[in-house]
Amino acid sequence: MRLIIVSNSLPVKIEEQDGGEFTFTRSSGGLATGLSSLDIDIETLWIGFPGIFTKSPEKKAEISQIFTADKLYPVFISPNQYQDYYEGYSNSTLWPLCHYFFVYVECVEAYWKAYQEVNKLFFDEVMKIAQPDDLIWVQDYQLMLLPNMIRQALPDVSIGFFHHIPFPSYELFRILPERADLLEGVLGADLIGFHTFEYMRHFDSSVYRILGKECMLNEISVLNRKVYSDVFPMGINYDLYHNSSDDVAVQDLMKNYTELFANQQIILSVDRLDYSKGLLNRLKAFASFLENHPEYIEKVSLVIVLVPSRDHVDQYNELKIKLDETIGALNGKYSQMSWIPIYYFYKNLPFEELVALYNIAHIGLVTPLRDGMNLVAKEFVATRKNKDGVLILSEMAGSAIELSDAILINPNNITDIEYAILTALEMPLFEQKERMEKMQAIIKKQSVQKWAKDFIKELINIKEKNNKIKNKFLYPKDFDFLKKAFVAANERLILLDYDGTLVSYNKDPQKASPTESLKELLLKLLQLPKTEVIIISGRDIQTLENWLGDLPLRMVAEHGAYFKDGELWVKNATSDDLWKDDILSVMQDITDKTPGSFIEKKDSALVWHYRRVDNWLANLRVNQLVDMLIYPCTKQNLQIMKGNKIVEVKVAGVSKGDSVRNIISKKKYDFILCAGDDTTDEDMFRELPNDSVTIKIGQVSDEARFNLPDTKQFLDLLNSLV
Repeated sequence: MRLIIVSNSLPVKIEEQDGGEFTFTRSSGGLATGLSSLDIDIETLWIGFPGIFTKSPEKKAEISQIFTADKLYPVFISPNQYQDYYEGYSNSTLWPLCHYFFVYVECVEAYWKAYQEVNKLFFDEVMKIAQPDDLIWVQDYQLMLLPNMIRQALPDVSIGFFHHIPFPSYELFRILPERADLLEGVLGADLIGFHTFEYMRHFDSSVYRILGKECMLNEISVLNRKVYSDVFPMGINYDLYHNSSDDVAVQDLMKNYTELFANQQIILSVDRLDYSKGLLNRLKAFASFLENHPEYIEKVSLVIVLVPSRDHVDQYNELKIKLDETIGALNGKYSQMSWIPIYYFYKNLPFEELVALYNIAHIGLVTPLRDGMNLVAKEFVATRKNKDGVLILSEMAGSAIELSDAILINPNNITDIEYAILTALEMPLFEQKERMEKMQAIIKKQSVQKWAKDFIKELINIKEKNNKIKNKFLYPKDFDFLKKAFVAANERLILLDYDGTLVSYNKDPQKASPTESLKELLLKLLQLPKTEVIIISGRDIQTLENWLGDLPLRMVAEHGAYFKDGELWVKNATSDDLWKDDILSVMQDITDKTPGSFIEKKDSALVWHYRRVDNWLANLRVNQLVDMLIYPCTKQNLQIMKGNKIVEVKVAGVSKGDSVRNIISKKKYDFILCAGDDTTDEDMFRELPNDSVTIKIGQVSDEARFNLPDTKQFLDLLNSLV
């Protein structure tokens, strides 16, 4: 087994010098830094863009040979493709949308076309090296189409996807013209990872509302497998940062910086140039702090390290100009002969210089308006070997969930940030150490190595789960095997649910009447010798009689409350109807507040239907309804049953399982086929002998031996028997 990491960029960039020689530099960014420092017991290969453009086949071959020696596999992209795929769709469409900057979102057809093309280029490279037993781990928003491309070509390979930036709410994500394509692309993975529960929740909601696929707990059924979404907060190489001050070179830099800043208390801000980082608000807060607390003038300085990023793009260039102007104005207003309020470094600092600044700073100021995780906060905390210092952290950063002992602020509230700076400067040393010790314990445990190992371990577990599911899945080639057993049997019994099994679900349950072809199929089954066919449904007597009464079928109605054998319906449940008024009143109250829902009145039950209701509202109303029903149902010995988009209240002691137990007790069958799609049908599966052919339609069930994805394929199976 090997691990293939696929990301936009390789962890090493290559440049060609004037003389034709190549030079190499490490890629910046949390993803490249984190993944390149993994220590796992799996052979790791990496696919990504090498940072160089070339049309020459000879150059491509030479570069590939150099990289392949280190198990790195370059994807060559043309400058125009990269511009539209990376600067365009990835960073001018997806990035602002995911960070809630809707005003910056650009929906351009050429961007989308390039995004598709480049994802295909990555796919082609994966296909050159992928093997069936590999784990393929696709990274981030630039490659959302790639998992499903790989899935179509390698249906049995194990695929993970990690979304490193925020996933927006459905209300934002829905505006994308390509929203369904992106979600389908990601669902090609077996495991989808996010930094926080909030991002996972937004993704699951979008999948349901856009694709109509429900997420049960954290599982989404896709054909013959399950896709899992989960939370894996990314960490850092804790020891690397914590022990950085032991390095002699870092110690020398720390001494130089201490002399440069003239022993001021240092507030450190390290960020990439981006409008999502809240940089202007940070400066406004510091200006307000100096204005309102002049006693700290000449005692505190703000050190800003700003890593250049896309400053040729209008929004970024404008931000850079505003930052330069604001910093210049503040320094002009407050600077003294021996002190300036803001030190400004617009460059990508080497690791040694960065950790030297972390070590000498007193306060880490991290205030993004929205951030997937933000590893700078964790890096700052990790360097505090004496456990002093204070972290001020935006509550909009993913890391805020773990680092709750930081001073958490609303990054849009200038006063909040200003007050946090004052609080940090005045915080007693014992409190600093107490907070820092708690945060260090967390990030030391939740390291980047643990993050990767947890994800890979879960991916391997899911592979085993999906293999079990695939063993349950019936393919057309399996139908012949079932027919042979069916033909060889002396006494055959076929037990069939109706809705979701013989007919697909309709948003209007009253429009689920059988087609002529279905009735013809049932009649053919009934005419087979030694074969009994029984419909076991939650439908009421009148509906079943209207739809199927002209066929010589045995039928069970209302989950077992009534049974038809011949011409007459027999009532199994004995109770009066006095209970219905109280239950109906509760259901009606919920129905009045829930557009699209309605009540079905059966002879032995009341059913609240919510198939046409918005998913979020439906979940709320179901919980409210069940909570309101518990007391009256307990008091009157009634059963509350949650099924597929229904809540049903009925007389206790009546179920499909009871009906099946009664049927098989009267006669011995040597072939039993039972099919259903709902939790109520699992009662039937449990009552049948282990050698029965039990089939769950749709969601895979632990109670059923086999699974089929939809009604159409089940009808194909029944047709193969006649």
